[in-house]
Amino acid sequence: MTRAALLEAGLGCALAVLLTACAAKKEDPAAEAPPPAAVIHEPDVNIVKVDHPELFPLAVAAEHDAAPELKATGVVSPDVSRTVPVISLASGRVVEISARLGDSVSKGQLLMKVQSADISQAYAEYQQATADEILARAQLERSKVLYAKGATAQKELEIAEDTENKAKITVQTTLEHLRVLGANPDHPSPVVDITAPISGVITDQQITMAAGLQGLASPNPFTISDLSHVWIMCDVYENDLSQVRLGEYADIHLDAYPNIVLKARIGNIAPILDPNLRTAKVRLEVRNPGMLRLGMFVTATFHGLNRQARAMVPASAILHLHDRNWVFVPIGNGQFRRTEVIDGDMLPGNMQTIVSGINPGRRVVSNALVLNNTVEQ
Repeated sequence: MTRAALLEAGLGCALAVLLTACAAKKEDPAAEAPPPAAVIHEPDVNIVKVDHPELFPLAVAAEHDAAPELKATGVVSPDVSRTVPVISLASGRVVEISARLGDSVSKGQLLMKVQSADISQAYAEYQQATADEILARAQLERSKVLYAKGATAQKELEIAEDTENKAKITVQTTLEHLRVLGANPDHPSPVVDITAPISGVITDQQITMAAGLQGLASPNPFTISDLSHVWIMCDVYENDLSQVRLGEYADIHLDAYPNIVLKARIGNIAPILDPNLRTAKVRLEVRNPGMLRLGMFVTATFHGLNRQARAMVPASAILHLHDRNWVFVPIGNGQFRRTEVIDGDMLPGNMQTIVSGINPGRRVVSNALVLNNTVEQ
């Protein structure tokens, strides 16, 4: 075989191999494609089926005419108009404390004693003014006698009268200074008694034994609050403000006393919203029967004007599961659909309102817990 024949045979083989590879490449894409995805249909977990549905009696949701309600959490706070600070105008050192934070005190009750150099100086000025007044009065009497006998001029008498008048004014001024500082002019002492200006409860204390006071420049030693009437401050969202009106009343529920409901009057709605939370402060004013304590959390229920028709079912028809409320609605063929609802207030006869989830006239299982236990078993 010649060299040319060998070269031609080699080229032919290479061409055949190339054509075979191209043909195989055309057929491979279909073979290399991923298999189709298999779709698995999961059953609805809210649909349950029982063999004997007649064992689970049904109840028809009745219609209940109720006003819309808005619930908000509030905090008990003191009434600012009934809160009075206890102050000491005299600077000095505390030598005795007769009351503490949380104590109930009466008006005029001794709270503390302060030893003050201001009191000592005020007494000294008062005593000097008293002595000057006595001297001025004596000089005036002598000037009157001399003037009557023609032994002195009228000018001297007028000077004596003016001196006596100024001495009286000085005595009155120093006496008022003592009273302002809280001292008793009849019992000279550098220790002044600080008493309660009103009756109430000490809600703040900023003083300790042997502490120093700088008069009005110091923090108030005590703060007394009259807790016979208190405020409840609630945060109401901007979208719910239409249900809050001045002068209306709200129901106050206490976690510590669930069987007690108080009535509180809406006294103020803040004109400024919190820019971050979009809430407004609503102030409720309520008479304190004795169990309301400062800082206590309460739930305030505001009642709207427009009444609404809501569903009403037996309380046993509501299943409390996973922090949610459910009812079972029959859908036929022994099946029930578990439907989420929002419950409302309890009503007489062990009935409970449904705010949303089902409408009046809908049939539900009267005892949801029994059905749920049967399904789980």
